[in-house]
Parts: sequence; structure tokens; C-alpha cells
Amino acid sequence: MKRLFRYEVSIITFVQFVLLSFLSLASSISSIVSTCVHDSGSCVENMLPSIILFILIAVWFGFVWVLSYSVQERRSRKLTAVLIIAEIGIAGIAYFSVKHHNNNDWLSVITSIIDFVLALWVIVLAARIFMAGGGRAGSQRRRRRRPTTSS
Repeated sequence: MKRLFRYEVSIITFVQFVLLSFLSLASSISSIVSTCVHDSGSCVENMLPSIILFILIAVWFGFVWVLSYSVQERRSRKLTAVLIIAEIGIAGIAYFSVKHHNNNDWLSVITSIIDFVLALWVIVLAARIFMAGGGRAGSQRRRRRRPTTSS
């Protein structure tokens, strides 16, 4: 199990996709409910952008998941570089979101922290794949030679 989470970038991005889609949905629902309770006139105005934002987030993380699966299977340095750039963008947005959050919206802060941590994890795994140069990420280590016995 330990090895699985150290080398399988596609599984981590799948977790990122599912978890962030769920948390984004929860945050959108929370925002809609909060707006409808405090200002019923703005309820519909907030609902459409919240739904569109949720869909965009789910599509983006779905794209990153498919990209990471391609990286895992093909071991392409170009695809790995694109994945790293995408995850740096995700980490940057999550950092900005934590830094400039609304004091009343802790769900958004927790979502951004989880997003930031998962993005860093994927960046590290993708960097290992990139440095492996198309090989397996764990193949960089040198194996200890066994002593040969001569008869």
C-alpha cells in the first residue's frame, strides 16, 4: 500500500478529482444556501455562477486526472511537464484562496488546503517520473549487488 501512493500519480489525481469535486459541490451548496437565507433576492443570481463554477472545477480536475493517467502509462516527459505545470497552477490558486479567504467560509479554506497538499504531492510524483526519463519512477535507485560465490 505504501508503494502504491509513492509511485501511482494517476491514483492520487483520481483522489484529487473525487475529493475536490465533492468539496466544491459542498462549498457551492453552502454558498447558495447562505445567500438564499440572508438575501432571498440574490438567491437565483448566486445559484447560476455557483453551478457553473462547480462544473468547471469538476471538468478541470477530470482533465488533470486523465492527463496523469496518460503520464503514468506513456511516461512521456512532455505530458509530465504539462501535468506539473497544471498542478503548479492548482497549487497557486489554492494558496491564493487560503491567503485571501472570507472569514466566514471555513469549508472553502479546508478545501483549498487539501487541494494545495494534493497538488504538491502530485508535483513531487510527477517530478520523479520526469527525472526518470521515461522509465519507472523507482528505477533511479541503485540496487545493491549481491556477492557472487565462486566454486
